[in-house]
Amino acid sequence: MTTLSTTSNNPTVAVRGGEELDWQALDRHLRRVIPGLEGPPEISQFAGGNSNLTYRLKYRNEDLVIRRPPFGTKAKSAHSMIREYRIMNALKPVYTCVPDTLYYTDDESIIGSEFYVMRKVEGQIIKKTIPPHWGFSADDTRRFCRRFWEKLIELHQVDYIAAGLGDFGKPEGYIQRQIQGWNGRYERVITPDVGAFSDVRQWLEENRPEDSAQAAILHGDYRIDNVILGEQDPTEIRAVLDWEICALGEPLMDLGNALAYWMEVDDPPYLQALQMQPSTAPGMMTRAEILALYSELTGRDTTDFLFYLVYGYFRNAVILQQIYYRFYHGQTQDQRFQTFGSATRNLAEHCRLLISRACEPAP
Repeated sequence: MTTLSTTSNNPTVAVRGGEELDWQALDRHLRRVIPGLEGPPEISQFAGGNSNLTYRLKYRNEDLVIRRPPFGTKAKSAHSMIREYRIMNALKPVYTCVPDTLYYTDDESIIGSEFYVMRKVEGQIIKKTIPPHWGFSADDTRRFCRRFWEKLIELHQVDYIAAGLGDFGKPEGYIQRQIQGWNGRYERVITPDVGAFSDVRQWLEENRPEDSAQAAILHGDYRIDNVILGEQDPTEIRAVLDWEICALGEPLMDLGNALAYWMEVDDPPYLQALQMQPSTAPGMMTRAEILALYSELTGRDTTDFLFYLVYGYFRNAVILQQIYYRFYHGQTQDQRFQTFGSATRNLAEHCRLLISRACEPAP
């Protein structure tokens, strides 16, 4: 068995130090549960991702992706492999933009954690910029942007009961649980160099709206860099990835999460420093235009969206702080995470700014 480093539009790298698995045990197990695997696998690790670990095992006749939780301390309810596996299985017949899943196990004796296996989806993933060789005009970019957001709207309109996901979660009380849950997670990962931001967390507690009656499947991490695009037609959304925090609940919370990732050209530098997708490219829709599209296609009123956007930014701050906590305590050596503490502070301060602007008296 050899390790392999490759480059592509969905690149893999040599497995990072400290994130190696027991490859022989994994290979033996995979051959038992996925009959017919041929040849020794070429092993690599997907370069992206800050949370769950994703590996590629390329056999002669199968190209497999392995997903497992990160090493070190993690939130009890986070990084659930069975949630990812189950949601993709259930969605495949009604929402085709998910990979083929092959196997899941909670037997931690194999590689030290639960994990699941899916087939690699051929296509491309883009990060901060649109590749120049696409030759996109502003109109092309806008068409791509609309299709991207329509896929989230399509997910929110899936009949989750008909898909067999009626017991996947409790939509009632979702907003309250999310606010209390993210507040609690933040309290558990505060480090001495990052503030508690009690005022922001209190504002979210005191201003949460009631859940609507229109519960939906929520992705929880919807970004351009979490979708695989067609190789010939990059406006084709071939697969949506990273379902680890999917749930049933208020769809405007999911939209708030997604818009908190969506940077605009006139956003402050500390927000743009966190940009993970080409949302500032000429032709991309603004957050206001995306809200209008959502209202147009769903009939939901999105005019009063402050709570959901503040929630989205603060939730991102908690996610960054959870990762930074692991780095701060030496549970990961990945140097990408050393600036996440300052990013947490910036996002929490941005929440304060949005709240203060909303509280200003009208002229």
